[in-house]
Amino acid sequence: MLNIGIIGYGYWGPNLVRNFAQINGVRIAAVCDQRPERRALAAQLYPTIQTYAQAEDLLADATLHAVAIATTVNAHFPLALQALLAGKHVFVEKPFTATVAEGERLVAEAARRGLTLMVGHTFIYTSAVRKIKELLANGTLGSLYYYDSVRVNLGLFQQDINVLWDLAVHDLAIMDYLIGQMPTLVAATGMAHVPGRPENMAYLTCFFADHIMAHFHVNWMAPVKIRRTLIGGSEKMIVYDDIEMSEKIKVYDKGIIVSEAEDAIYQRHVGYRTGDMWAPRLDNIEALKIETEHFTTCIQNGQTPLSDGQAGLRVVRILEAATRSLANQGQPVAL
Repeated sequence: MLNIGIIGYGYWGPNLVRNFAQINGVRIAAVCDQRPERRALAAQLYPTIQTYAQAEDLLADATLHAVAIATTVNAHFPLALQALLAGKHVFVEKPFTATVAEGERLVAEAARRGLTLMVGHTFIYTSAVRKIKELLANGTLGSLYYYDSVRVNLGLFQQDINVLWDLAVHDLAIMDYLIGQMPTLVAATGMAHVPGRPENMAYLTCFFADHIMAHFHVNWMAPVKIRRTLIGGSEKMIVYDDIEMSEKIKVYDKGIIVSEAEDAIYQRHVGYRTGDMWAPRLDNIEALKIETEHFTTCIQNGQTPLSDGQAGLRVVRILEAATRSLANQGQPVAL
């Protein structure tokens, strides 16, 4: 039996508890939250678990094999480090850490101790993103040209992180999984409209080798909720709309044809290709179910998680560079 403890029983913690509790061979042994009302709720729903007010007490529980951390970003590093030093496998929500240096320390510590370290990049476990990965891998889209994402809504203004760390982190994790390489250069611009709070809207551009570009538009102050990504390839193009209920992915047989004739070298002719649109069938398995099962399987079999510490670190590298660019009015930062 694999005993798991959850640190943080606020917004996302209950979802982690619910999914881990449904896995065969796994037992939710403990939940930690500083708020007594949240501990009381956890104990009411799961009477057999032990509740703690302090993370140090939970981590001192020798019966726990692993912990999942669902707290504010600034607490990820100290809690994850304490857990690794206590010999426990660690699942930590995104963003992985607040700085690259913190992420590097956790990755090194987990490797040194032979422990599983996984980051909660939940979107890469969705049926939609898994299908897009399949279409990219089997060559359906041809050569990748661009990744263009919009994630906006009238959302909760954070105090400790800006909108890039809050919203763009999701799309950067998806991009990292789909493209499979780091950008060479990033540039970001944004604005804070509430005094004393971080930027609530931002635009981030990532430049890759092979003429690939990725762009992200994130905003806490939009009148509508949009979760849409366009992915362009030389053969096919994709519209991925996460709000769409029945057809989250639409594949378009559209594109351009550029003449390579010798006599057109100074004035290339561009033609257009227009074909059918199709929406691939997707499964209805909850992404968090797949993700939590993957974490426990990796612990039991010694496998490297799909969203391991290195994946989380790559995203933090981009976010940290984007924050520097943001502070300098869009000055590009090399990676």
